[in-house]
Amino acid sequence: MFICVFVNCVIQNNCQKLFVSKLWSNNCRIWLKTHQGSHYFFIMKIIFRVLPWLILLIAGYLFISKKFSINTSVESKHQLLVEKIEAIGKLELVRYQISDVLEHKNKTDFLPEASVLLIVKADAVGCIDLTKITRKDIKIDADTAVVNLPQPEICYVKIDHKNSRVYDTKMAFFREAGLVDEAYKAAEKKVTAEVNKSDILAQTKTNALNVLKPIIEGLGYKNVRLTFE
Repeated sequence: MFICVFVNCVIQNNCQKLFVSKLWSNNCRIWLKTHQGSHYFFIMKIIFRVLPWLILLIAGYLFISKKFSINTSVESKHQLLVEKIEAIGKLELVRYQISDVLEHKNKTDFLPEASVLLIVKADAVGCIDLTKITRKDIKIDADTAVVNLPQPEICYVKIDHKNSRVYDTKMAFFREAGLVDEAYKAAEKKVTAEVNKSDILAQTKTNALNVLKPIIEGLGYKNVRLTFE
C-alpha cells in the first residue's frame, strides 16, 4: 500500500514541503536519518505512528457502517383501563369550521403589559339525538310514515389545537404558558357565543330532512313526513 503524505510546515517563517511516498521505503529511511534530531524528525515520527491507526479506524468505521445498521428501539409501557361505556345516538349533520385571530392581553401592576396573538381554528357541530325518539313519535299508515324528530342541538364547540398556533407573544416571559391558556379559553368562549347566534340549528334541521327522508323512503314508504317536536 502506498501512502502519500503532504506536510506543510511553517517553522521560523520558513515554509518547506515534504513529500513522502511509500511509507517504509529506503528513501524515507535515509530522510529520517538525515533529519534525525530535528523538528521535522519529531513531527514525522508522530505522523508515522498515528497515521496507520487513523487509517485503520476510518476503514473499520466504514466497514461496520456498511455491514451493520444501527437500530434504535423505543419501548413504551401502557396500562389502559376502560372507565365508562356510554351509548351515543347523536347524528352529526352539519359542521362549521371557524377561524379567529385573537390578541389577548394581560395587564398587571408593576409588570409590563403582556400580550399573545393567536390564530385559532375551531369546529362547531350540529346534531340530533336519535335516542330521544320513542314509539309514540313514529306513525305508520299504509305507505305513509310520519316521524317526529327531536329538536336539533349543538353537539360541541371545540378548538382545533392541531391547526391553531401562537403567532406572536410580547413581554410574556415566564407568564407565556398561562397567557396562552387564557387566550385559548377566551377564544373558545367567544366562538361558542357566535355559534349560538348563527343559523347552525336551522341548517341542522335542513340536513336532517335531506339525510333521513331518503332512508325511510327506501324502506317502502312513498309518503314520508318528518317533523320536529
